[in-house]
Amino acid sequence: MSENQLLLVPGTLWKRLKEQTEYALECGALQPIPTEYEFVEQDNIRFLVRILSNLSRKDEARKQQEKKKVVTGKDFNPFLPYEEDLFVADISRTHLCLLNKYNVVDHHLLIVTREFEEQENLLNLQDFQALGSCMGEFEGLAFYNSGKIAGASQRHKHLQVVPLPMAPDGEKILIDRAIAIATFDNGIGVVSDFPFRHAIAKLDSAWVHSPVESAAEILESYLTLLKVVGIEGSNGMSGKQSGDYNLLVTGEWMLVVPRSYEDFQSISVNSLGFAGALLVKNQEQMNIIKEQKPLTILGHVASS
Repeated sequence: MSENQLLLVPGTLWKRLKEQTEYALECGALQPIPTEYEFVEQDNIRFLVRILSNLSRKDEARKQQEKKKVVTGKDFNPFLPYEEDLFVADISRTHLCLLNKYNVVDHHLLIVTREFEEQENLLNLQDFQALGSCMGEFEGLAFYNSGKIAGASQRHKHLQVVPLPMAPDGEKILIDRAIAIATFDNGIGVVSDFPFRHAIAKLDSAWVHSPVESAAEILESYLTLLKVVGIEGSNGMSGKQSGDYNLLVTGEWMLVVPRSYEDFQSISVNSLGFAGALLVKNQEQMNIIKEQKPLTILGHVASS
């Protein structure tokens, strides 16, 4: 994909994101899920644990999706066609961005392929060009829930970006202190305190400001991390993945974690869990996290 195929005008995305959020809230297309939160600390990492106040709207939407599947015999796809009131911007000829309809975090952005691609397909050059184009517009944490076990709720390929800071008190990324003490060998880093298989790569922070030129290098880092943790594609390092995994990407680093289980004692975990943010449905689940400790839970759902 050449540079002239990028459609996103530099310097416009954050303004469009805020404008569309305001509009979508007013018309009811955007339906935020309110939460309360607590911090649970372990091994010098403060985990932000949010408690959902009301899941009724999202549960009702899920029931409607299941009903459509029964009637049509096909999975419901919210991205084909997408809800126009949630549309933020065109990114490229292959990708566009939408608001996350049932968001927990403000200005939660979805980077969606225009044509249907499986969420279990490995990311490609166009995905990283689109991702870099968005991440160069505002400071954010990107993630990819690759497969149902990794927390993916839709089959249609989509990356996600949440603005920083992650914590309401201003801490940008909750695992940054752990990443800072990672040990590297041949460019691959690990954190000794993480009780699960993972791999980290450092990135040149300038990559988000030249996404077309830098995408091939970022793609190579991503594929290298997947190989290190034992994941490959159906056609070498392309096509459908051999296992589910979570991916976190910032301007400075990338982290891959292979997954074995979707949840721990009914507590679902997606990519943001490995960034230090967990989500629970009630106080009972909050108590489980406090008793079992966050890293123990992450160690259970990830591959050892």
